[in-house]
Amino acid sequence: MRLLLVEDELEIQRFLRQSLGEAGYEVDVASDGATASSLVSRFTYDGLIVDLGLPDQDGIDLILQLRRNGMQSPVLILSARRSVDDRVKGLEQGGDDYLTKPFAVAELLARLRNLLRRNSSGKEDVTKVRVMDLELDLLKRRATRGDDVLNLSPQEFVLLEYLCRHAGRVVTRSMLLSEVWGMRIQPDTNVVDVHIYRLRGKIDTEGRTPLIKTLRGIGYVLKNH
Repeated sequence: MRLLLVEDELEIQRFLRQSLGEAGYEVDVASDGATASSLVSRFTYDGLIVDLGLPDQDGIDLILQLRRNGMQSPVLILSARRSVDDRVKGLEQGGDDYLTKPFAVAELLARLRNLLRRNSSGKEDVTKVRVMDLELDLLKRRATRGDDVLNLSPQEFVLLEYLCRHAGRVVTRSMLLSEVWGMRIQPDTNVVDVHIYRLRGKIDTEGRTPLIKTLRGIGYVLKNH
């Protein structure tokens, strides 16, 4: 799939282009709105990732302009603007999802996959992930187990989504550090173990079948039956 990344911060641009390339996407980049408009007029993109703080125009104005010109590709907005009003405005003005900086690469990739799936198959419900009695609402960023709402931090939600998407399979600490925390070099850290411990305390409460299993020295498995 071919994507257009519109981001003027070169360090972020290079990092995202590499990360998206490693995830299997073909990526064109633009550092300003004028270049992005020119590329969209010449090529067809499966999706766009647009930063709002562009040097020549506001990213929302760019999205509106592209929509008026007939572009229908899904748009994932990136922005340091964190207020509810900013997010609502972005979604009302042509964006399909909104991710605030700083963000985990795994969350960006997950949201991008959801947008592309929804765009390619409008009838398919890809906004929710279910494993046994555990359910994640990817749009509302809400997790439940049975009738209980799980009070998860944003990082815990991303970690749980990754485990759910790999339910029944072993995921190693190295995989989690790379895909959830974006760490290419594996440091000597217990961040994975700490987050798994906290996550297990919220999911595998007393009276419920434990879902998260630790394989000592290897990694973890989220049970799916």
